[in-house]
Amino acid sequence: MNKEQELIDRLIDLAFAEDIGDGDHTTLSCIPATAMGKSKLLIKEPGILAGIEVAKEVFRRFDPTMKVEVFMNDGTEVKPGDIPMTVEGKVQSLLQTERLMLNIMQRMSGIATMTRKYAEQLKGTHTRVLDTRKTTPGMRILEKMAVKIGGGVNHRIGLFDMILLKDNHVDFAGGIDKAITRAKEYCREKGKDLKIEIEVRNLDELQQVLDLGGVDRIMFDNFTPELTRQAVEMVGGRYETESSGGITFDTLRDYAECGVDFISVGALTHSVKGLDMSFKAC
Repeated sequence: MNKEQELIDRLIDLAFAEDIGDGDHTTLSCIPATAMGKSKLLIKEPGILAGIEVAKEVFRRFDPTMKVEVFMNDGTEVKPGDIPMTVEGKVQSLLQTERLMLNIMQRMSGIATMTRKYAEQLKGTHTRVLDTRKTTPGMRILEKMAVKIGGGVNHRIGLFDMILLKDNHVDFAGGIDKAITRAKEYCREKGKDLKIEIEVRNLDELQQVLDLGGVDRIMFDNFTPELTRQAVEMVGGRYETESSGGITFDTLRDYAECGVDFISVGALTHSVKGLDMSFKAC
């Protein structure tokens, strides 16, 4: 089992534990264990569908006898009235899995919809939109899956798969040169093949990084579009570049036209409205 699947399995187990506890007494009290039924997933607002594959896993883990029929896959543009899937099985199982499935699919579809909007805004440039670590605790893997479904790029999954030297790291390390040097030494000592990115706050810090080298990507933190354009020219294609901090949908294109490779947007995951949908008997 890969790390991603392990995290999803643990999330589903925890979600069922917090929702069902020692039993769904409402369902158990009024629905016979032998009752069979069918429910449909009904879309109620336009957006990008995400979470179908995870939903199938929710049903499978709760009751392997449930039969899922999928009509629309992740990444599909949906509209009100669409029915992406139906599920047949024990009515008790349909009722007990409904809320978890909807919570996951509404959240993931909302993120995919938001990401698609940002990705469309970048069309015609070579800039890609990145997510951040500003995710819902425990749901990061699903939220980052949704970003990819929407057309974005995962920046990093966590603190373990990349070195990102931010301003606090630089300050506590005693400067840019020490931070980069120690990061490279650490990778050599630990046998780690990790990309190194460093955040710079002004053009002076950028010049220090360019003089020293040894990184893979440079992040321009809270730069204006004008400063970003200068910074991109200074880098001259030697390293990947990223803009971050205070960038909104309205200013996204301005930064992309400066020539940066990536723009990171925390709002993709921390300020998203779930896509409206329901799970009804049919």
